[in-house]
Amino acid sequence: MGSLRSRVLGWVGRRYLARQSKKGFDLEKMSSILPESALLPLKRDGLDPVPEMAARRAEAPIGKLDLPFGMNAWLVTGYDEAKAVLGRASGFSSDFGNLVGNAGVTADQNPGGLGFADPPVHTRLRKLLTPEFTMRRLSRLTPRIEEIVTEQLDAMAKTEGPVDLWQAFALPIPSLTICELLGVSYEDRADFQRLSTARFDLFGGAGASLGAMSESLTYLLDIVKKQREQPGDGLLGMLIKEHGDEIDDRELAGLADGVLTGGLETTASMLALGALVLLRDEKAMEAVRGDAESVHRFVEELLRYLTVVQMAFPRFAKEDMEIGGVHIAEGDIVLVSLSAADRDPKLGREMDKFDATREPTSHLAFSYGIHRCIGAELARMELRTAYPALVSRFPNLRLAVPPEKLSFRKVSIVYGLDELPVLVN
Repeated sequence: MGSLRSRVLGWVGRRYLARQSKKGFDLEKMSSILPESALLPLKRDGLDPVPEMAARRAEAPIGKLDLPFGMNAWLVTGYDEAKAVLGRASGFSSDFGNLVGNAGVTADQNPGGLGFADPPVHTRLRKLLTPEFTMRRLSRLTPRIEEIVTEQLDAMAKTEGPVDLWQAFALPIPSLTICELLGVSYEDRADFQRLSTARFDLFGGAGASLGAMSESLTYLLDIVKKQREQPGDGLLGMLIKEHGDEIDDRELAGLADGVLTGGLETTASMLALGALVLLRDEKAMEAVRGDAESVHRFVEELLRYLTVVQMAFPRFAKEDMEIGGVHIAEGDIVLVSLSAADRDPKLGREMDKFDATREPTSHLAFSYGIHRCIGAELARMELRTAYPALVSRFPNLRLAVPPEKLSFRKVSIVYGLDELPVLVN
């Protein structure tokens, strides 16, 4: 277990460029390096973006952002402008190579996968993955998701005193679901989930030293190797059986990394923050207790309102262009605030409020364009299953601490709670 744990410590740092080993760049120190205005998109006031984000959006939906290292950057806060940037794949690059050489980033830290890839590489890899994320293929997971949710609720019911809904509910549901999706063998699942937990614990601490980047891929590559030898019925096994000659182990590991990190932290944060919304909004409780359509509206509004992935992957302008009346020069960095865009009044009335009965909007919680989250439907399946089961099983669910005692992440690309103590009986 110790060696696996050290591998994932390196993997976490590589995947998010969040923190690096002593040889690299430490983003723990970013708060002292970056100007306050550059940190605003990653901060919140409870569940809401900080007020300055709305002010920026009203004044200039695309505005200059102060960044160090001589970077010329723009922050997009408007909904229309965000869609224009995210949908313009031909004019912007998301390739990891754009980051190499900046702030100590090196080429071997490339996590692979879809997020930091441009066409034609992105097109080829997404074409391989897309069939595995259709509703028809994903429907096979429905019984297992229901079992996972029930198992977690059963365990919570046996706990005396306060329960941390984050550790007992929000984290294990997506963790075990992704194990099922990828086809991780049963003998690896316990370690797999513990590694996922360690990953989150690190973000709550300070001064964590992450291992070498070369170690970070070893764990996933080991899983890929097992699947090569004996392909299972999960995503990795299906890709190997249907496209084994078209994709190498490194690419497969990168795709697995993207599925895990893209579908774990985001869904876990949604489950915890969404539970908090339920605890303070009786109309939301009523919606979740309603029919499938009511649950659907609740989940879509929750996705918009929370938008836990606060920022899209950085875009690098490949040419001079004009968007929203603003001139963007070739080489400029464009950062899109998804959370600000999803509160834009252009989407509807009173977008800063949560309304469980609101008709679904064309929100950007899963981003937009070629980099829209490929696992969006899987996330929706988990949310639509978990929330009704939670409130049905524990009708007296309530916070175990005063609301002001809750600890939220201070500066984070993926927003969330550190813990959520509740009483279930």
